[in-house]
Amino acid sequence: MAHDVHTHVKSQTEYEYKRRRSANEMRGQLTTFAIMIFLTLIAFTAVYAGFSPNLVVPIILLLAVIQVILQLYYFMHMSHKGHETASMFLYSGVIVGLITVLTFVTIVWW
Repeated sequence: MAHDVHTHVKSQTEYEYKRRRSANEMRGQLTTFAIMIFLTLIAFTAVYAGFSPNLVVPIILLLAVIQVILQLYYFMHMSHKGHETASMFLYSGVIVGLITVLTFVTIVWW
C-alpha cells in the first residue's frame, strides 16, 4: 500500500560517524577558504606593491590556477565518489580550452 512507508532509524554509531564526517568536511572547506583568501591577498599585494607586470601576471595566473583547483576539489566536491563523469567532462573541457589557447598563441606569435 502507498501508506506503508518504511523509515530507517539511525543507530548512535551511524549518527556519530555522519556527524564526525560532516565536521571534517566543514573543517576542510573552512581551511580551503582561508587559503584562498590568503592567495587573493598575495595577488592584491603584488599588484599594489608596484612590481613589474612581467612578474605580477605570472604570479596572478599561478594563484588563479591554484584557486580553481581548490574550488573544484573542495567546494564542487570533485574529490567525492560518484563524480567521475562530471570530472571527465570538466577535464576534457580544460584540455580542449588549453589546446585552443595554445593554437591561437602559436598562430599569433609564429
